[in-house]
Amino acid sequence: MTGPQKTVIQLVGVVIVMGGLAWASVPFYDWFCRVTGFGGTTGVAEAGSDTILDRTIKIRFDASKARGMPWEFKPVANEVELRIGESGLAFYEAYNPTDRVVAGTASYNVYPYEAGGYFTKIDCFCFEMQVLQPGERVEMPVTFYVDPEMVNDRDAKHLNKITLSYTFHEAPLPEEYMDQQAALDAEPATKETETN
Repeated sequence: MTGPQKTVIQLVGVVIVMGGLAWASVPFYDWFCRVTGFGGTTGVAEAGSDTILDRTIKIRFDASKARGMPWEFKPVANEVELRIGESGLAFYEAYNPTDRVVAGTASYNVYPYEAGGYFTKIDCFCFEMQVLQPGERVEMPVTFYVDPEMVNDRDAKHLNKITLSYTFHEAPLPEEYMDQQAALDAEPATKETETN
């Protein structure tokens, strides 16, 4: 094997390794954030905490929309106070003021970031895509608790308020709603031919 051939093989090897690392970085980063709470990523649990402390904490709710998202979106209540470890239930309201079916997904984080690993969701509307009909208004629940282990964390133990933020993004309409949207799009043309 000559020098140039060896160099080409080494460069191809480097490109393959770098491509593999880039491909694996997104799931690894997602896993890392979920395990550590890095960047305000919350935890997920099947059930509530077994331990409830006497100490209370305030949970503030925040809502925003990505550019171009036509829904109205807001928390039903801006804040609740509950004991650390106690399960809480909050609702967010979404309204589709358009004349079309709109799908959306919610991204979320927790602030301050030190609390991310201790804010645990049991159930949340953000776990799946939401689809609203024209003019439809819904209340969407999130069930959560603050893990009592937070009081043992030197960076998080002094927190007395956590903010849970959601941002809704418009998503491509699922295939099962395409026929319905096509029928809605055809309605004005049908009404015009009936009046003529």
